[in-house]
Amino acid sequence: MKLYNTLTKQIEEFIPFEEKKVKMYTCGPTVYHYAHIGNLRTYIFEDILEKGLSYLGYEVIRAMNITDVGHLTSDSDTGEDKMIKGAKREGKTVYEIADFYTNAFLSDMKDLNLKIPKIIEKASAHIDTYIKMIQKMLDEDYAYISNGNVYFDISKANDYYKLSGKNKDDLLIGVRDTVDEDKAKRNPADFVLWFTLSKFENQVMKWDSPWGVGYPGWHIECSGISYLTLGEYLDIHCGGVDNIFPHHTNEIAQSEAYLGHKWCNYWCHGAHLNDQTGKMSKSNGEFLTISLLKEKGYSPLDYKYFCLNSHYRNSLVFSFESLDTAKIAYSKLKNKVLSLEKEGEIDGTAISKYTKKFKDALENDLNTSLMLTVIYDVLKDENLNDATKFKIIKDFDKVLSLDLTKEEKKSISAELEQEIIEKIELRKNAKKNKDFATADSIRDELLQKGIKLIDSREGTTYEIV
Repeated sequence: MKLYNTLTKQIEEFIPFEEKKVKMYTCGPTVYHYAHIGNLRTYIFEDILEKGLSYLGYEVIRAMNITDVGHLTSDSDTGEDKMIKGAKREGKTVYEIADFYTNAFLSDMKDLNLKIPKIIEKASAHIDTYIKMIQKMLDEDYAYISNGNVYFDISKANDYYKLSGKNKDDLLIGVRDTVDEDKAKRNPADFVLWFTLSKFENQVMKWDSPWGVGYPGWHIECSGISYLTLGEYLDIHCGGVDNIFPHHTNEIAQSEAYLGHKWCNYWCHGAHLNDQTGKMSKSNGEFLTISLLKEKGYSPLDYKYFCLNSHYRNSLVFSFESLDTAKIAYSKLKNKVLSLEKEGEIDGTAISKYTKKFKDALENDLNTSLMLTVIYDVLKDENLNDATKFKIIKDFDKVLSLDLTKEEKKSISAELEQEIIEKIELRKNAKKNKDFATADSIRDELLQKGIKLIDSREGTTYEIV
């Protein structure tokens, strides 16, 4: 497996700390609102990575956080807490908001056939771990207390800007709108490990600490949950490109300060999904969700197919015209696969040949568009019988999870179901009265509506045809 490593700025061979065992951490959602489809593009690539590694024979242990506390609306440790913002918007408690949008996010993952990570932890559940880590950083002079808050001193970090490629001049006050002067900090880019009520009086989620009643900063939660669930060494850390700075940069600084050694070897980031106006964002008012796409008649897998035709590190521009094109292509692909005969002699040599091509695409920094091309090549191969084609594609779909070999469960409306029940009863009475012409006409009428009646000694049932 070769992956682009944001840390080294190059594609390199993936070598885990333990042979064939991968510890993987992926930043989870801040559950103050629905995930928009740009957020979900990142989770799609992470899912391909996890399933791809498993397909290649690795044992993958993946952990993900749920941010239900500490994430502010500004990079510079200022602004409103996003959870409080959501609670105010909907007139609910912070805890109600967190539970509702956590469930909504997990539902989106299910709709997209994304595997739920083995380990999911709420940020609010591990306050003791963060306090322990912060205290050690204070003891070893990586952190300091100022104006009631605990800050990490970035001047003590080992090459603080190594992940982002930025430098301190890029972050001067006035260069970025997201950086404000905070006179409590030693350095403008120092970040908060623990907030006290001296700064945010309206915080609902708050805990006792050695530094006062308050709550943890956003960055410490991921370091704490990763350390708690996956140990001192991490193989892969994933997220969107907008997490590179400051979130992942700060994770590295505090984790390596606490642990005393290099923490994570590989950093993988997915590019933005843009609309016609730029980066998709919740802050712009209305935004696209999976639920909205479904309301407009699209399957979540139409959107997933749209994403997989582009490399995860390339920015992707969304439009409904592009989604329409993907929807048609995905439907044709699935129908072609489902039309294949399932029974027949299997060509083992062909399976080996195409499996190698698929693995080559997978190992080439998750080249999903090329992985799809291999599927089309299988379908076009005139030397393969249907059974072999179907078996190959079913195997590849363990990684892509597009339901290419899954028959759609047909359904009917409640009104038609009631009509069928009534017609079956009428037909039963007609046959009892030896009125076979009426019984046959009822059967034919339902068949015209796609309903086939099945008679047995136990009675009459039906199936959708």
